[in-house]
Amino acid sequence: MVVGASAAGLAAAEGLRLNGFDGPLTLVGGERHPPYDRPPLSKLLLQDGWQPDRLELRSAAALRALELDLRLGRWASGLDTGRRELLLDTGERLRYRALVIATGSTPRLIPGARAATGTHTLRTVDDALALRETLRSSKGAGRLVIVGSGFIGNEVAAAAAESGVEVTLLGRSGLPLADVLGDEIGSLLAESHRDHGVRLHSGAPARRVLTGNGRTSGVELQDGSTLPADAVLIAAGAVPAVGWLAGSGIPTGDGVHCDATLRAGPDVWAAGDVAGWTHPRTGLRTRIGHRTNAAEQGLAVARNILAAPGAAEPFDPVPYVWSDLYDLRIQIHGRTRDAEQIRIVEGGTGDRKLVALCRANGRVSGVIGINLPRPTRNHRALVVRRTPWDEALAGSATPAVRATTA
Repeated sequence: MVVGASAAGLAAAEGLRLNGFDGPLTLVGGERHPPYDRPPLSKLLLQDGWQPDRLELRSAAALRALELDLRLGRWASGLDTGRRELLLDTGERLRYRALVIATGSTPRLIPGARAATGTHTLRTVDDALALRETLRSSKGAGRLVIVGSGFIGNEVAAAAAESGVEVTLLGRSGLPLADVLGDEIGSLLAESHRDHGVRLHSGAPARRVLTGNGRTSGVELQDGSTLPADAVLIAAGAVPAVGWLAGSGIPTGDGVHCDATLRAGPDVWAAGDVAGWTHPRTGLRTRIGHRTNAAEQGLAVARNILAAPGAAEPFDPVPYVWSDLYDLRIQIHGRTRDAEQIRIVEGGTGDRKLVALCRANGRVSGVIGINLPRPTRNHRALVVRRTPWDEALAGSATPAVRATTA
């Protein structure tokens, strides 16, 4: 049984079938939509002309071929590991032999976020359609404040600005994604935003959403100042959806706590945004909220469920994430957040094309690419091998490299 009709949940179900499991297979999803792709929610779906059916991960025929007991519109409400039963909000109790938790995450809110028309989060396709309608009505007249300058905040800022909406992006730093990309590359993103009219606001964090006559009117900051707004997007991170596991005995905290094979308990596994495990390559407790990881983990869980006793394999990926902002295609392999050092080894910010390496503990921990997909992919091997930093720089194709700290 798989709980969560997400990319990770669908990958686990497909992986079980691909690896020979032909028994009963139930896929439970809280939304009424069949499994769909989430990255376009903050990008393409916000644009005119895109329809939700283009997000579907598999056709209706492909889903039928999996012979799933597909239960959509049903939320998990509890888990009884002793009786091996999943409890649903409908009152149903479903028996399982093995269970995959793929319930993802929910947006982190600030006070007032639920109280007013015009305040949005962005996690589901329905969220995206509601935000798109707000952006359409705001073109040329509305003010959108985005609370949070992570990937989602940056992507929505770009999409909204290109649609003619006045955008303020509120983040901890005036350099977007500087904790992931470093100051130099973060400056490139900041320049791109300003070129498109986006106002970057940093300093005091958001305290609460303000309302007037039942509608969003702005965001109050911790220093008492106010950012006026006709619409607000809360993009201040996400919380793993684990509340329904209270009392189950499954260890949780920042996600479901799994061993290196993604096993969380007797015949219980986890995949996707909700899964936290000790990465065998780095030794770090890891939870990754990106699309590629979700699919890879779902397939890995399927293989390990069906593995012979003692034959389950540790999940050992090189994480990958991409983002499109205006004319910038950003690609990241490995771990870059809070890197000790970031060096551009090919191209440069002036060209808006570059490859940069990230250092952690004296080795290459990640690679960042802007508009250079093939060279970026070629440098991925340095991350796979955990190449010593000095050795990686000595072998660089670019003799002059520039340093920046993240």
